[in-house]
Amino acid sequence: MASTEERIRQLARENLDLDHEIDFDASLPEADVSSVDAVAFAKLVSQEFEVEISSTKFAECPTLRALAEYLDSKAG
Repeated sequence: MASTEERIRQLARENLDLDHEIDFDASLPEADVSSVDAVAFAKLVSQEFEVEISSTKFAECPTLRALAEYLDSKAG
């Protein structure tokens, strides 16, 4: 099974309209992800990992690496 980070990276490749590989240590705005796309991506990640992620919690994760760590902490 793919790691959380690998799954998030794949979701980003498939769903974020970027012309570059996303940096897991950059904030979404630094990675050129619009706020609208970030909200949609948060919903997608919530569905994919079957974890409720509030917009507040998503905003508290400054990078995708922090998001992956949060999701890992919620894993059963």
